[in-house]
Amino acid sequence: MTLVSAQQIPLDLGHRIALGREDFLIAPCNQDAVGWIDRWPAWPAPALILQGPPASGKTHLGAVWKNTTDAAWVDAAVLSGADANDLCGSGHVVVDHFDPWIGDRDAETTLFHLYNTMKDRGTTLLLTMRTAPGQIGFSLPDLSSRLRAAPVASIQAPDDTLLAALLVKLFADRQLQIATDVLTYVLPRMDRSFAAARDVVDRADRLALAEKKAVTVPLMRQVLAAQD
Repeated sequence: MTLVSAQQIPLDLGHRIALGREDFLIAPCNQDAVGWIDRWPAWPAPALILQGPPASGKTHLGAVWKNTTDAAWVDAAVLSGADANDLCGSGHVVVDHFDPWIGDRDAETTLFHLYNTMKDRGTTLLLTMRTAPGQIGFSLPDLSSRLRAAPVASIQAPDDTLLAALLVKLFADRQLQIATDVLTYVLPRMDRSFAAARDVVDRADRLALAEKKAVTVPLMRQVLAAQD
């Protein structure tokens, strides 16, 4: 039985070192988003929307950009009732995971003022979202018009190559190595999404700890059966 690591698996994937973070795996589904991050500061607008499905690496790429630009990091949960000047300081800003606050007029108002303040100062806003602004009904029309005019860097659903590498990486993050037969068993039987990969690894880790077992095909059979 051969164990594989993220470095050993023979996949045609690039990688990006996120300063202080794990490597970001580059594949066709996220090359557009990575390209936008690389093109900064040559962005055509004061804001960029980084959009993609759950667990697709939006926060990770946001952290890469934060470290490149020395940007402030703002969790969207603090927007409601916050002062835009306090949030942006004098530099660039990442606002992470805004979707749950769409429709919250206070949060939208703060983001609107943050956008305008940064535009006036010549600094840049990176906003991560699961859904592109053009598909959302905002409560604040002025914010809607600004975000819909911003470029969108999209992350698409993963292919099997990226899913395989992602599973290996997620297990490695938990100090677990998986055998090639486990990877071969899981891939055709799981949902084809970033979130599914994250959830499968989380369930497998918890079950392996509870039963004091290694991550094997029989254990993964239990994990997938429980999900079904």
